[in-house]
Amino acid sequence: MNGRVVSINISDRKGVRKKPVEKVVIQENFGISGDAHASSSWHRQVSLLAVESIQKMKHKGLDVGPGDFAENITTEGIDLLSLPVGTRLKIGETVEVEVSQIGKKCHSRCAIYHQAGDCVMPKEGIFVKVLKGGEIKKGDPIEIKN
Repeated sequence: MNGRVVSINISDRKGVRKKPVEKVVIQENFGISGDAHASSSWHRQVSLLAVESIQKMKHKGLDVGPGDFAENITTEGIDLLSLPVGTRLKIGETVEVEVSQIGKKCHSRCAIYHQAGDCVMPKEGIFVKVLKGGEIKKGDPIEIKN
């Protein structure tokens, strides 16, 4: 089962909607250069959310799109929630990541919840740590490695 990158999104602060960009550099054991969530000190270096999850929220009447749930990479064609922790993905030509967490606890209603009216990220987003860096761009393929 392969998919593709629909959108790449970054922000300089945590807990806010992210802005789409055409391409980014992803650093090994760090995350996306210029994104607030990038860090070598934790396992949630890059976040992924399926465009299919965003579509569900749109059907509920919310005016949302890629980046609005603070995900770094909006995907299409991969059932992210079916990927167990430890699954490796190849994104684009060189980037390799490993699923490190599925979903997250949302302890407070963040700015995204208040702006969008709901948040799908805690239930349907996944997080990865970067094993091999490189550049990725919108439209790149995503391949499940194991």
